[in-house]
Formats: sequence, C-alpha cells, structure tokens
Amino acid sequence: MYKMLAVLSAFVIATIAALGYAGVILMMAIESACIPLPSEVIMPFSGYLVATGRFNLQLVAIAGALGCLLGSYAAYTVGASGGRWALERWGRYVLITPHELAIADRFFDRFGRAAVFIGRLLPVVRTFIAFPAGVSRMRLTPFSVYTLAGSYLWCLMLAWIGMKLGEHWESIGPYFRRFDNLVAVLIAIAIAFALYRRVRGIASFHPAIADCDQSRSREAERGR
Repeated sequence: MYKMLAVLSAFVIATIAALGYAGVILMMAIESACIPLPSEVIMPFSGYLVATGRFNLQLVAIAGALGCLLGSYAAYTVGASGGRWALERWGRYVLITPHELAIADRFFDRFGRAAVFIGRLLPVVRTFIAFPAGVSRMRLTPFSVYTLAGSYLWCLMLAWIGMKLGEHWESIGPYFRRFDNLVAVLIAIAIAFALYRRVRGIASFHPAIADCDQSRSREAERGR
C-alpha cells in the first residue's frame, strides 16, 4: 500500500511540476472522477510551490476546484446514465430496490445541496459523492455550484497548509491517511448496518406472508 502511494505521489508531483496549473486541474479532475488519487499530495505540493513563488495561492485553489468540478461531471454522468440503469436492473442483487432508489431521489431533491457541499469537504466521501448525485439525477446547476464551492474550500485549505509547511509539506500525509481510514471505517459500518436492517426486514416479511397464507387457507377450509 505504501509503495503504491509512493508511486502515485511521484506521478502527481511530476505532473504538476511539468504542467503547472493545468497539472493541478488534471490531477484533481482524476481524483474527483471516483479514481482515488491522493488530494493530500496534490494540493499540499501545490501549496509548497506557492511558498517557492511559482504558484499563486488563490489560483491554485481555483485550479483545484475547477479540476474537481470537471471530474465530478464525469462521475455524475456515469451515475445518471449507466449507474442508474444498472441499479434499476440488478440492484436487487445487492439489496437495492426501486424503493431505495426512490428514497435516494427524495433525499437528493431535498438535501442534495448540503450533501454535495459537505461531501466535498470530507475525505473519501468527496471522491465518490458525485456518483450517487448522478444516480438520483440531482439538478445540474445546484450540483455544479455546491461542488465548486465545497471543492474550493477543500483545495484552499490543503494548499494553505502546504504553503505554511514549505519543504515539509509531505508531513501532512500520514495525518490525512489516518482520517481517511477513520471515515472509510465509519462508512463501512453504516453500510453494514443498513444491509443488516434490510436483511432483517426481508426475513421478518416472509413469515408474515406465510402466516397470511395460512389464515387464508383456514378460512377457505371453513367455507367448504
């Protein structure tokens, strides 16, 4: 895992060093398209380049936010087209029924703005939030506005930290990876709990059907 992170970090650093702001846009676009490039490398390294005088802090944050928006459009489009179709057709095999999709649609219709904005500020979640927003076909204008706003704050924070740390910008990595792990564990627990409730509901539903069928059978026998 550490070797993989080292390779990804080297790739990120080389790309940004070669392409400048365009490299920041490209790397953050990939990170936001459900491909987990480490933003805790992309933006702090860019912040370090701010400290050296090569970059401007505000332009770095804007470049990062634009990259996030472009990558999020890709994930949103996949969710709205193929992702929606796949869940409607095969979702029942992973306990996702049309009823659950309808609940998700109502959630994003009512709380989508807050979910997207806050999601862009959370490790792990920020990489994948565009996909469920696309599946629920959240309106594109608010999706774009709140994705851009949340992404700008996230990129500005990481770039500012990298600027302040200077040559020691890499020291932030272990702390963010621990936070990433914590968020991933919490998400896994939430998914497991939701699946448990779903399976338990199905298990209790079948005996109820069986009791109803038995009652109807007894009433039919009495009628005879």
